Amino acid sequence: MADKKQSNSAELELDHELPAAEDGDSPAAEGASPQNGGSASETESELEKVKAERAAYLDRAARIQAEFENFRKRSVRQQEEFREYAVADAIKSLLPILDSLDRALKTKAVSLEDFRSGIELIDKQFHDALAKLGVEPLEAEGQAFDPNFHQAVQMVDTDEVKDNHIIDELQRGYKLKDRLLRPAMVRVARGG
Repeated sequence: MADKKQSNSAELELDHELPAAEDGDSPAAEGASPQNGGSASETESELEKVKAERAAYLDRAARIQAEFENFRKRSVRQQEEFREYAVADAIKSLLPILDSLDRALKTKAVSLEDFRSGIELIDKQFHDALAKLGVEPLEAEGQAFDPNFHQAVQMVDTDEVKDNHIIDELQRGYKLKDRLLRPAMVRVARGG
C-alpha cells in the first residue's frame, strides 16, 4: 500500500514538473528529451511553429473584431440615415396637395359652389395620396363599438341604433396597413 502511494505521488510530481529552461545549458537542449524521444531542435521548431500559429490566430481575431466593429458602425449610420429620409417619399406625395391648396387660396372664387368643388377635389387628392402610402380610414358609423379601433367620447340613450353600436363619428380614425394610427372618436348608442 505504501509502495502504491509513493508511485502515485511520483507520477503527480512528474505531471507538475516545471518546463526546462530555454537557454542552451539544459540537458534537454543538448540531447533527446526523455518524454518524447525527440531532439531539442525539433522541440524548438515545434514551439516556434505553435508561436507563429498563435500570432496568426491573434492577428486574424483582431482583424475580424475590427471588421465587425466597422460593420456595426456602418449599420448604425445607415439606420440613422434611413430614419432621417424615410418620410421623403411620403412628403413628395403630399406636395401636390399643398400646391393645390396654395392655388385655391390665391384664386378668387366666383361662387361658394366653385370653392366647395375645389376643396372636394383637394380632399380626394389627399385621400388618394394617403391610400398610396397604405393609410386607410376606419369604418365607424353603424358598426359595433370596438375599443381596439374606436374611442367613445359619449354614450347616448337611444332606441334608433342597436345597443353598443356607433351613432356617428366625430373624428375619423386611420390605420396604416394593419397598425392603428389613430382611433375614431365616436358616439355610442346605449339601449334605454
